Amino acid sequence: MIQSVLANIPTPCPWRDTVYWYDTIDSTNTRAKELAKAGAPHGTVIIAGNQTEGRGRLGRSFSSPDGMGVYLSVILRPGCTPDKLMHLTCAAGVAAMAAVEAISGVCPDIKWANDLVLGSKKLGGILTELGFAGNRVDYAIVGIGINCCQRAEDFPEELQDIATSLLMHTGKKISPAILAAALTEQLFHMDWTLFSEKEQLMETYRRHCITLGKEIVVIQNDQKYAATAFDIDKDGGLMVRFADGFEKVINFGEVSVRGLCGYL
Repeated sequence: MIQSVLANIPTPCPWRDTVYWYDTIDSTNTRAKELAKAGAPHGTVIIAGNQTEGRGRLGRSFSSPDGMGVYLSVILRPGCTPDKLMHLTCAAGVAAMAAVEAISGVCPDIKWANDLVLGSKKLGGILTELGFAGNRVDYAIVGIGINCCQRAEDFPEELQDIATSLLMHTGKKISPAILAAALTEQLFHMDWTLFSEKEQLMETYRRHCITLGKEIVVIQNDQKYAATAFDIDKDGGLMVRFADGFEKVINFGEVSVRGLCGYL
């Protein structure tokens, strides 16, 4: 598979020279953090055929069956303070949408904060993690998992009502290797525009965020609060309005968001 990945990453993309491939791994994000701490350079890409301990946001697991999806992480060394990277997950979502559309012809939307969605079901997810040196970011890890070839019965029973794949949505088998190459290319482009085109990235994210305008439940510390999501701020925070009219910006690490009647 690695040969197919490299063959489909354009030659001008320097990240093709720092791709690590694993048939099986616990988690690409975990391995990326290990490599980052050992000094791996900016743009190091880790791709796996399957993950035995795939991770999502807030400690959730991510189903990663062998050969059925893209499981990819990249190490970034942005050399900035963490407040400058608040929009990184949003930018990665925009990159992932572009990669999926380029290869499959369909463009997913995003459920705030980090789920790729097709046909009201979860297609994939994004997990960003930071490592620090003093008050600056030493490294940022962007991990992305996208379901490619699963049929409904391939998902764990508890996910079958909320998960989908490109095969299920399009009826076409999409190569995980080719999608991984497209994702690498789009993440490289994201890296170039992360700061210089922040406003454009955030506007694209807003346009595709299906959480906006919806009645939602904000879940924090086992407490649930009904609210309406009405905007995304400049750093990717979700702006919500509670029943009493009080407005608040909630951030990625604080809460979970669910629709009043289910996943969306």
